[in-house]
Amino acid sequence: MSKLKWKPGTMIYPVPAVMVSCGAEPAEYNIITVSWTGTICTDPPMCYISVRPARHSYHIIKKNGDFVINLTTASILFATDWCGVKSGADRNKFEEMKLTPVPASKVSSPMIGESPVNIECVVKDIKELGSHHMFISEVVAVNADEEFLDKKSGLFRLSDANLISYLHGKYYETGKFAGKFGFSVEKKRTRKDFTKD
Repeated sequence: MSKLKWKPGTMIYPVPAVMVSCGAEPAEYNIITVSWTGTICTDPPMCYISVRPARHSYHIIKKNGDFVINLTTASILFATDWCGVKSGADRNKFEEMKLTPVPASKVSSPMIGESPVNIECVVKDIKELGSHHMFISEVVAVNADEEFLDKKSGLFRLSDANLISYLHGKYYETGKFAGKFGFSVEKKRTRKDFTKD
């Protein structure tokens, strides 16, 4: 199979499209949509967001030292995109997109009520990398919509939420099951195994 050689670039796709909410009081509440985000540590639970210093939210997050990562769904896709292309310097994004600011449990920044999962983060370090600065943060609380909890199995079925991912300038809904972690090495059950159950 032949390969095309391109200049170095950001080609790790798909990535999440999340709305990051910030602000210590209603007058400075803001939302920025980012895709440069992810998990970086399990214990303690840590994640990051990378933001351009020119963005309005950058200075709010740097000043207050916290933010909330709000996972996005098909039902709030318009707001997700709009909050990524409009500046909060001269508009109230919560009001204009009819999103609900909900008090977080551990941080000063508000959560977005319409998001199925809200991840409260406290900034531990800021790495100035170039075009973007990385906010390395500890997850101090996770809030999730009860409707996605399967009470019978105890499993959280976030795959039913129609989460949004971002790929080369386009948004896609996730949720199509392709396999579970470890399926490649899982021992196949025999008829004898089933008779033991």
